[in-house]
Amino acid sequence: MSVNTDRYQTAAARYFEAWNATEPEARGKAVAEAWAPEGGYTDPPPEGGPPADVAGYAQITAVIAAAHEQFPGFVFRPLGIADGHHDTARFGWELVNEAGGTPSGGGSAPVAGFDVVTLSEDGRILRVLGFLDRVPAGA
Repeated sequence: MSVNTDRYQTAAARYFEAWNATEPEARGKAVAEAWAPEGGYTDPPPEGGPPADVAGYAQITAVIAAAHEQFPGFVFRPLGIADGHHDTARFGWELVNEAGGTPSGGGSAPVAGFDVVTLSEDGRILRVLGFLDRVPAGA
């Protein structure tokens, strides 16, 4: 595995740690480890809703907390490995029910997508551009 691949994998692992932190203190710490202080996060708008376009630890943490409120008991799981080039990485993910690792009701995960991230020199995230491939109706 190359140094750059390790860098992309580390950034993705920190990202998932932040998204899966359920306790506020742990979530805040994980966000600070994954994102640069000036880092941001942008997702497309869900059907009928506003997009997420935030910057800074407090706003990123609030977006993650809102996802936990909307999907209690679910976790973000990587799909495949992160790859990239230069300071840009990409990786797929899905949201699954933590109990048993499958979405409630069986079938596919209710939410899935991929993210493209720009990394700072120290490997923390400067910007996330999210792409949603699957979103439940009304979410």
